Amino acid sequence: MIISIFLSLSCNSQKSEENAIQDKNSPKPNIIFILTDDFGYGDLGVLFQNERKEMGDRSEPWLLTPNLDKMASEGARLPQHYSAAPVCAPSRASLLLGVSQGQSNVRDNQFDKALEDNYTLGTVMHEAGYSTVAIGKWGLQGKAEAPNWPAHPLKRGFDSYYGYIRHVDGHEHYPKEGVYRGAKEVYEDYKEVTNDLDKCYTGDLFTARAKKYIIDHQKNEKDRPFFMYLAYDTPHAVLELPTQEYPKGSGLNGGLQWLGTPGEMINTASGEVDSYMDPAYKDQTYDDDSDSSTDEVPWPDTYKRFATVNKRIDNQVGDIIQLLKDLNIDKNTLVIFTSDNGPSRESYLPKEYENYTPEFFNNYAHFDGIKRDCYEGGVRMATLAMWPGTIPAGSVVKSPSISYDWMPTFAEAAGIAAPIKSDGVSILSSLTGKKNEKDSKIYVEYFHSGSTPEYPEFGDNHQDTKRKQMQMIRMKDMVGVRYNIQSESDDFKIYNVLKDPGQRNNIASENADLQKKMKEKVLQMRHTDTSAPRTYDNAIVPDVKKDNLKIGLLVKSYNNVLPWISSIDDNPLNKEDVKTINGKNFKGNLVVFEGYIDVPENGLYTFSIDSDNKTFMRVHDITAIDGDFGNKQRNYPVNLAKGFHPIKLYIQGERAIDLKNLKLKWNTKSSSVEVSPQAFFHI
Repeated sequence: MIISIFLSLSCNSQKSEENAIQDKNSPKPNIIFILTDDFGYGDLGVLFQNERKEMGDRSEPWLLTPNLDKMASEGARLPQHYSAAPVCAPSRASLLLGVSQGQSNVRDNQFDKALEDNYTLGTVMHEAGYSTVAIGKWGLQGKAEAPNWPAHPLKRGFDSYYGYIRHVDGHEHYPKEGVYRGAKEVYEDYKEVTNDLDKCYTGDLFTARAKKYIIDHQKNEKDRPFFMYLAYDTPHAVLELPTQEYPKGSGLNGGLQWLGTPGEMINTASGEVDSYMDPAYKDQTYDDDSDSSTDEVPWPDTYKRFATVNKRIDNQVGDIIQLLKDLNIDKNTLVIFTSDNGPSRESYLPKEYENYTPEFFNNYAHFDGIKRDCYEGGVRMATLAMWPGTIPAGSVVKSPSISYDWMPTFAEAAGIAAPIKSDGVSILSSLTGKKNEKDSKIYVEYFHSGSTPEYPEFGDNHQDTKRKQMQMIRMKDMVGVRYNIQSESDDFKIYNVLKDPGQRNNIASENADLQKKMKEKVLQMRHTDTSAPRTYDNAIVPDVKKDNLKIGLLVKSYNNVLPWISSIDDNPLNKEDVKTINGKNFKGNLVVFEGYIDVPENGLYTFSIDSDNKTFMRVHDITAIDGDFGNKQRNYPVNLAKGFHPIKLYIQGERAIDLKNLKLKWNTKSSSVEVSPQAFFHI
């Protein structure tokens, strides 16, 4: 069965300005979001490597991240933070769109696919009054001849851009020389500028560019906040070395500097490419055979390279943070440091180098899994947040969260509400230590044809596990994981990841109710995508059992001054039960219907709304209708079981909405009839 709902709406009153976006006297913080590429949870000193150092086991080498450790001491650690996917393209798409992988248009390994033309971190922050800039790796531009990509950052809410557009370009860290992967292209907005970038190591290049942007912004637009998406392409892929040591000092007058001269664009664009080994690691040795009576051997060059790149990132972040202090804007700047997915075993180096394996430094920390795994090691991220005077120094955020929570978090920090489309919740209250917010909806789905590596540190239950279709869901302290999913009836392996971070003890047999809940929930928070087929796509979304329901819907109305539909829970202008959907007018320009739809039989239901107004509808947590952005309405079929299903329907106009002419119909293959009010219920 296919059902369509058509609503005809009109507007009849002026928009009220009663709900201001933010107190004009309340400063909005600058926001810098630093996203590294394949930086593992275990790469960060304060989360894991310092523990290795304190053990003093010479057979277990360690990394040093003093600047990131300082950032943690001045801000907050988020040890329960997840990525939306275990590989870069879908992870970054979910982050930028603010949605889970169950509702993103970029899934699996869809590199270079166009990011959906919808609200993004860029558009949301721009609407909040921010100057927006993206620097570094993009990889979501879509197919077209350069530079006319349909999803260029400037077409997704960013005012300016500097970096690698194509995904594959991020596999080479010297764009002009192309040391190991061939020459690549760097773009400034729509202009290719690679020819000027002699000896520019991308980690240094993107850092210098970020510093230039911040300095210029303070000179020219200091009364306007900025949002920076700084997406490094390191430590991923080719473990290329910088040209020289990190420049002395940091911040305004030291560290990396933008020179702007072709052939010498930054102050490390000299010397020999791919040559500088950090002295902290250059002569390091270790106990390779775990026998203290034998001589230690040098670290293989591959691991010296990785450690140098890791330390370089630490220097770069410290350099930027010092700049904020030098400009006296650190107390009004929220800085986030995180990664796109777990650690990789890729190195892309010539054959004379040893292949990289995260076993050497245990980049996955105490977890099992790496990049492309839905075990904790593939999706648990090394994440820090700093906002002096607002985020308590040295604090630890214990509640779990996920990358698509950043959209509502940044929106709240800017004094606005995020678009209703976002699957995330704001974690600002947890960051500031004021109170707990709603539970994050932590869900991951992904496909990969390979297997989890057979690393000795991993549990026997995970080594060489065939991946294929995978899902992960977290509820409180419990994580459910399914690999090689054959159907929706496959059981989750369930772990208490606080007590069992390595996920060795499957406690599913002790949690039959939770097993059932997880199986239902993963169907109630995703819609299908034909470009990323799943073995559970045809599963029927289960109904909910409800007694003593009343016919009709609960209706609330609000004044919403934002250009998008947002979730407003407090102080409605009207709140009442309605027996019928038409024939009633409300104050305000946003009307929300809430209740249940009584589905007459199992079938595929496609909902739609015929309206010039903005529209949005969820069934359970599934986006069924998205008509909130532009003039396009997106309709997602939902395979519903017979019975009651919760719905929320949002209608927003420029003025108060007249519901007198509201008409609902549903269509089947054989008929088209007006929907009876008997189909809708509420508590």
